[in-house]
Amino acid sequence: MTKLALSLACTQTDRAAPILDGRIAISGCDVIPLPGVTQTIFRQVLDDKAFDIAEMSMSSHLIQVDRGVRDYVALPIFLSRSFRHSAIYINANSGIKKPEDLRGCKFGVQQFQQTVGLWVRGMLADEYGIRSQDVTWMNGGLEAPGGGERLKLDLPEEISLTPIPATETLNGMLADGRLDALIATKPPSSFTSGDSRVARLFPDYQSAEKDYFRKTRAFPIMHCVVVRQSLVDQHPWLPAEVFKAFVRAKALALDEMKQVNILRLTLPWIAETFADVQNLMGGDIWNYGLKESRHEIEHMLRYAHGDGLTGRHLTPEEVFHPSTFSLSDKI
Repeated sequence: MTKLALSLACTQTDRAAPILDGRIAISGCDVIPLPGVTQTIFRQVLDDKAFDIAEMSMSSHLIQVDRGVRDYVALPIFLSRSFRHSAIYINANSGIKKPEDLRGCKFGVQQFQQTVGLWVRGMLADEYGIRSQDVTWMNGGLEAPGGGERLKLDLPEEISLTPIPATETLNGMLADGRLDALIATKPPSSFTSGDSRVARLFPDYQSAEKDYFRKTRAFPIMHCVVVRQSLVDQHPWLPAEVFKAFVRAKALALDEMKQVNILRLTLPWIAETFADVQNLMGGDIWNYGLKESRHEIEHMLRYAHGDGLTGRHLTPEEVFHPSTFSLSDKI
């Protein structure tokens, strides 16, 4: 059988690298590896339909599903997960000392639809009673002017979202107090440079995130994998084979963290750190599959509808390809 030549665009992480570098094969396929930056990949998928298989923002995919856009189908392969208490920054002179103080503040985001914001807003509502409509949202570039939403949004009237001035940055506006708070996937330069005007809302964010996991058992999902719909129509076996390959790649990455004869990662005590995380989160710290991650997906669907990103409350089965419903990431 002639193999399919398929492009694969995703971030070069330990759990994707074995497929990108050829150590793990997708059965029936020859992979054309295209490692890249996720924000660029997302826009190329949404605007140009540029890749056969790609890493994709979960929130943008939910918006597309809600709108009936079926250029790609999603697989429950979660290449990015991250706790996000660490992603909330505040102006130290704003009077904000605890999450409840965020009510009525001006809150910056690069994009309202980013999955990091989806989880932060949901967490603030669930844990602290701060709803999306309780603050004023402002979007724009973090370190350079510009930016904007990947997909045009039509938010409910009660949620206020306006762009920052075209010549300004979120980083600058947070530092000088024109923003009270900021959600960002990486620390703004004002914070990393030691500017005393900028701080984290949760200084001990690791403890906060561990407590959040103990309470909710949720490890926030950021990205999934999508496959071109036309390919799946022609080759119904493809989603399952892609899923199985990524499961094997993840297993290899997790196994390498346990090797102590020669450390595979450039970090002392990595095996001990991995064991500590397993003690908290369980044996498989990074689940793939609909069954294994249903509760986290249901959180996201509730948050997306509450934020007005989706016009109705989607079900998990609407989000992923049916052939993956029963697949497990247990090898």
